[in-house]
Amino acid sequence: MKLSRQTGGWGVVSLVVGALVVGMVLLLSPPSSVAGSGESWAKFDADGNLIRPEGYREWVYVGTPVTPNELNDGKAPFPEFHSVYIDPDSFAHFKKTGEFRDGTILVKELISIGSKEASSGKGYFMGDYIGLEATVKDTKRYAKEPGHWAYFSYSAAPPSATATLKSKVQPFKTESCNLCHQGFAEHDWVFMQYYPVLRAAKP
Repeated sequence: MKLSRQTGGWGVVSLVVGALVVGMVLLLSPPSSVAGSGESWAKFDADGNLIRPEGYREWVYVGTPVTPNELNDGKAPFPEFHSVYIDPDSFAHFKKTGEFRDGTILVKELISIGSKEASSGKGYFMGDYIGLEATVKDTKRYAKEPGHWAYFSYSAAPPSATATLKSKVQPFKTESCNLCHQGFAEHDWVFMQYYPVLRAAKP
């Protein structure tokens, strides 16, 4: 078909270009069912298993504490790096209110200590990814848990770079994690004292 201003060709071209633009926006935008909707990024199956989060490395990174064996008489309970991320909507809520909203999920990626020496000097440097954990705040689902937080691990025991992560898991028992967070976490069962990004964002 020959396009011209008289035959409405420009209108056809505009419609095509407009459709392409809309298509690109939809492809590049986060799913409307999660991002910016107020819904939790934590997803569960019918049995209450937390589905392993995907794409969390594109969330908001908050910090990486490490407690190496060398500084703990060779018996550190968590001797690996813990890189922690929070879902974007919960971070936005935290920046406004200073509180973790109902539905907040934080993901903790476990990374082994690799080299202890670099061109810049001696230290602790990241090795391999060895595990993944998460914590979710849900006042209805975990009404009886301290602070309404539950804790999960997709890792092998002990964590290993060669092991396959679980796809879905049940939460730990209360005494496994909640009580330690209750006694030592700086704010709302979260160890904010080790997460500079959260401290800087708190209003």
